[in-house]
Formats: sequence, structure tokens, C-alpha cells
Amino acid sequence: MSEEQSKNLSREERLAAKLRENLRRRKAQGREMQSELGDNRVPKDDAEG
Repeated sequence: MSEEQSKNLSREERLAAKLRENLRRRKAQGREMQSELGDNRVPKDDAEG
């Protein structure tokens, strides 16, 4: 592999890691918001009547 390809791969790996980190943070924020609001969702079976 050439040096340029190696740099691009490491850049892609860094971007992928940042995306995973961002996804984990967003999921944690969503869970936190959901717990603050309480789980007031109606289960799908009950909603259909």
C-alpha cells in the first residue's frame, strides 16, 4: 500500500471512530431525555385496540 493510501485509510478510520463516538453520545442523550420524560409511550398492541 502506498503512503497516500495509508494516510487515507487512517483518516477514514478516524472519521469512523468519530462517527461511532457521536452515535454513542446521541443515544445516551436520547436515553437520558426519555428517562426524564418518563416512558409514556403506548405499547403497539394496546394502541391497535
